[in-house]
Amino acid sequence: MNNQMMNNNMNMNRVNNSQNTNANSKQTVRKLPKAAQNNPKYTENWLPLKAISNGIMYNQKNEMITGVKIQPRNIFILDQSSMDNALIGLMNFYNTIDYEFWLIVADRPVDIAVYQAELQVLYNKTQDPRLRKLIAQDMNKGDFFINNDVVDTEYFILFKEKNGEMLQKKLRNIINSLASAGLVASQTTNDDLRMIIDNFLNGGRKYESGGVMPV
Repeated sequence: MNNQMMNNNMNMNRVNNSQNTNANSKQTVRKLPKAAQNNPKYTENWLPLKAISNGIMYNQKNEMITGVKIQPRNIFILDQSSMDNALIGLMNFYNTIDYEFWLIVADRPVDIAVYQAELQVLYNKTQDPRLRKLIAQDMNKGDFFINNDVVDTEYFILFKEKNGEMLQKKLRNIINSLASAGLVASQTTNDDLRMIIDNFLNGGRKYESGGVMPV
């Protein structure tokens, strides 16, 4: 009798464990968004974004993500007074930001395909062997840049906002505050935002406009 009760209890435990396992497995299953299932080759379909338009990313929480791209400047080659003023301006700028933001440093591969094509046309037109040698040297340098993934480093400040008027106000304040620190900034473009997404997913190794294939 006792053995039969023990066997029944063991069977019940097995059933309960099996049900728990099935429940847990159901909870961990995540379905891809319909857009990703229908057309999975584009990066945006794998992210919680609805669209990228007018330099703004729109996510599924009805939030707008945008920001500015800052032109790099080496302030450490300036005289001491100018360098101090720039650093004080940056400190004052950061102290005025009372909302969440992201400071992003991204590498964009140098695109010199058009420049290389122009050099090739010039090389074909030139008859002077000395000039042809100089042009060929420039073309070889260009090939070196392309083959070794030489990149430009770009700097961004991004933030998210639900109110359109507040978004524009923040953009103006950031651009004007950076200008007071001697830095030039402009709102991100669609291409900038796609590059940032691609850079994040690929670790900055390569950027190809058009999409990223899922692993």
